[in-house]
Amino acid sequence: MPPVPSAVPADAPSAPRLADVLAALDALWPPERAEQWDAVGTVCGDPGATVTRVLFAVDPVQEIADEAVQLGAELIVTHHPLYLRGTTTVAASTFKGRVVHTLIKHDIALHVAHTNADTADPGVSDALAGALDLRVVRPLVPDPTDPAGRRGLGRICELDRPATLRDFAARVAHRLPGTAQGIRIAGDPDAPVRTIAVSGGSGDGLFDQVRAAGVDAFLTADLRHHPVSEATQQTALGLVDAAHWATEWPWCEQAAAQLDEISDRHGWDLRVHVSKTVTDPWSAHHSSDSSGAPN
Repeated sequence: MPPVPSAVPADAPSAPRLADVLAALDALWPPERAEQWDAVGTVCGDPGATVTRVLFAVDPVQEIADEAVQLGAELIVTHHPLYLRGTTTVAASTFKGRVVHTLIKHDIALHVAHTNADTADPGVSDALAGALDLRVVRPLVPDPTDPAGRRGLGRICELDRPATLRDFAARVAHRLPGTAQGIRIAGDPDAPVRTIAVSGGSGDGLFDQVRAAGVDAFLTADLRHHPVSEATQQTALGLVDAAHWATEWPWCEQAAAQLDEISDRHGWDLRVHVSKTVTDPWSAHHSSDSSGAPN
């Protein structure tokens, strides 16, 4: 007589369906809170498929798709959209089409939380502040639909003790993932800093709000020449410019922890991973020297 299989405990963890995981993600980052120009939500995936592993990453690029295949993940959650402006083809002859083909061939779903994750509570800038041990005071640009006043774009933060702009930038360089760009400073490196505005990703469209907040420094990414030149001419505001990818990567760890908590609460047999692959597009950096300065 064959052995009788042991009964599975009623409370044993079970793998959720993709639809269940996506519902949990949409509750964390409601798609209706994304900007109108954004492209968030599920790009591909079978709602009825089971999910046992999830991979969080910033960019939905081929390296991340390949990592998910090696990991055996059935779902990738990225911050940046794959098709932000739409497309007419997913042919594998295009680099984005090749990503789609890889995902579908290996039954991997892709879900995007972009500007709806930027303004969430907690959101991308909370994760950035947390990586630097900053105390979050309030949103930089509050969401008028949030009566609690916790959601919104960017965060106003405080250091535990005053530091110079130079020392704060060194903290940023030490705490954020390393990139070829490193960290750039505009303003007096020896100026005292206590209050800081932070915004993960491109933030030079927020200078008016940063100036109105009266902070000592602003940490963000993708700062351009003219906005920075104007900002430094108008005020003594210190600017700290990090790589776009580096300022948003801490969100992956925060988001993974949120899904882990949901998985435990629901009794899901789900493993959550954060990609350590650096997908920042810049690959090398050479510091300038005085030999090339004009006479």
